[in-house]
Amino acid sequence: MSKTEPLTDPASTISTHAETIDAHVGKRIRLRRTLLGLSQEKLGEALGVTFQQIQKYERGTNRVGASRLYDIATALDVPISFFFDDMLNPATGITTTGFAETRKPFGAPPPPSAPVPPGPTTQAMADEQDLLARKETLDLVRAYYQIPDKALRQKMLDLIQSMARPNTAG
Repeated sequence: MSKTEPLTDPASTISTHAETIDAHVGKRIRLRRTLLGLSQEKLGEALGVTFQQIQKYERGTNRVGASRLYDIATALDVPISFFFDDMLNPATGITTTGFAETRKPFGAPPPPSAPVPPGPTTQAMADEQDLLARKETLDLVRAYYQIPDKALRQKMLDLIQSMARPNTAG
C-alpha cells in the first residue's frame, strides 16, 4: 500500500502568497507616507479615498490595484518598484532589493545556477522593519533630508557613521 501525499490546493498557495505581497506593499506605503510626514487622511485626500481605505491598504486587508498603486506612487513621489523592494522571496529565501532593476526581461533564459548567497534571517529583517517604523528613526530621516546642502548632508552621515563604529584606536 503506497502512501499518498496530502492534496494541496494551488489556489490557496497563490492566495497566501498574494496576501504576503499585499501586506508587504502596505508596509511600504506606510513607510513612505510616514517618512513624508503625511497623515492617512492627507494621502486619502490626494487619492480621492477615505483614510479608512488607506488603513486597509497599509494593513494589507485590501489589495491595491495597478492603477491605484500608480496613483499612490505618484502621490508619494516614488517609483512603483519601491513598493516591492526588500520583499522576501519565499522560494529562494533571498530579499529583493531594486526589484525592477533585478528582474530578468520576459523571454530571457533563466540565469545559470549559482550558490545562494547567505542573506539576512527573517528575524533580522523583522528587527530592521521595526527599527524603520520607530518615530525617532522617522524624525531623524526627515531632519536629514531637510538639510538643503547635499555635501553637508553627506558630512552629517559620515559623522553619525563614525560615531556608531566601535572605537578601533588603541
